[in-house]
Amino acid sequence: MNHDQKSGFGRREILKLAAVASATFAGAGLFAGQSAAAGDDGLSLKGKRIAISATGTDHYFDLQAYNAQIAEVKKLGGEPIAVDAGRNDGKLVAQLQTLIAQKPDAIVQILGTLSVIDPWLKKARDAGIPVLTVDVGSTNSINNTTSDNWGIGKDLALQLVSDIGGEGNIVVFNGFYGVTPCAIRYDQLVNVVKYFPKVKIIQPELRDVIPNTVQDAFTQITAILNKYPEKGSIKAIWSAWDIPQLGATQALAAAGRTEIKTYGVDGSPEVLQLIADPNSPAGADAAQQPAEIGRTAIRNVAKLLAGQTLPRETYVPALLANKTNVAEVTKKLGIG
Repeated sequence: MNHDQKSGFGRREILKLAAVASATFAGAGLFAGQSAAAGDDGLSLKGKRIAISATGTDHYFDLQAYNAQIAEVKKLGGEPIAVDAGRNDGKLVAQLQTLIAQKPDAIVQILGTLSVIDPWLKKARDAGIPVLTVDVGSTNSINNTTSDNWGIGKDLALQLVSDIGGEGNIVVFNGFYGVTPCAIRYDQLVNVVKYFPKVKIIQPELRDVIPNTVQDAFTQITAILNKYPEKGSIKAIWSAWDIPQLGATQALAAAGRTEIKTYGVDGSPEVLQLIADPNSPAGADAAQQPAEIGRTAIRNVAKLLAGQTLPRETYVPALLANKTNVAEVTKKLGIG
């Protein structure tokens, strides 16, 4: 992914772009609670059975969204039918089949590889069951509640480019391109990097895995550090979510290569703690609001069943946490 385009951006322009990106994320987050509260008025799921299908709940984002959905269905008077596939695609397909047979009033699918789940989301719609999603870009979903992953990807990439001074080699984890948010964030990284010809993505890209994500990332980064032993030969490590970032950060600390910075997405508490540590190589993380995303998805179900028309996508603001503002972001997210 080496690009020959000449960039008109200097160091000063890069820093300005990153500052604007950070301010945009933080400003958007201030209004998240206000808009959510306004959306509660008159909503009800009384007498409704709402199916919640999770791909897995082993990650902070997934568990927060899943639990918030269950709580919101109950709060609005409905009955949640919540199932967790434990990151097993076969089990995920089976649970969607079971939910379709139970004929709930709506199904909400949390994440999933599109090629695996989309045929079953179509079967649900064909059976007359409204399908809504969280972080799934399916044409069979009436509404998808998500963060603005285009903005997340762009602004995280601008932060990275700013931090490395617009030049240097970066390591990229790209193991889940079939998951829509990961693909969007990756594409936005590539879109930004192509305007900075001195930034190079090391090939081949790394593939993050599930399970054992942290351990695998630690092992892969340790191996690549052995291939690039000179300080300055790698400037940054990027991942589409923050569990590979956690393993990478640990590997850098263990190898004494804390001059390399790591970047990811989600806002897991343990990653934000690392960003808050001035001695940690964790550079920045785009912190989503998973509980708010979960609640919003269920409120959208209630609106749909009440006859309201939903937009194709509902965006919940994210907050870009870096070394400068992480304490403020953590406070806004209610973590710690």
